[in-house]
Amino acid sequence: MYMDEILNGVALEECMLTLEELAQSCAVEPQWVIARVEAGLLGYVTVTTDRAADADTEESESAIAELAAMRFASAELARARRLAELERDMDANPELAALVVDLIEEVQHLRRQLRAAGMR
Repeated sequence: MYMDEILNGVALEECMLTLEELAQSCAVEPQWVIARVEAGLLGYVTVTTDRAADADTEESESAIAELAAMRFASAELARARRLAELERDMDANPELAALVVDLIEEVQHLRRQLRAAGMR
């Protein structure tokens, strides 16, 4: 995979990280990532497998399978790193950190629009 390139700051759009890879890249525990996903602060996609779900599959096995199927795009890597940094360095709670990250992302989006319009 492109893990070495991602850790060195090159974000590749086609690269999808697993839960463990994202946590490692952000220097946090996987549970930290799961808590942010459950709170709606981080997004992910689910990778489907060819294995059909068994009707008798226990709930815990289903939850483990869902965690194993989580994949995170490079945009979520950047977001997760910002969240972790704000929480760690500024002692911000997760919701406040997410608000700050949302504002940073909005400013970046507006700057891209200005550049595209030839105004900057």
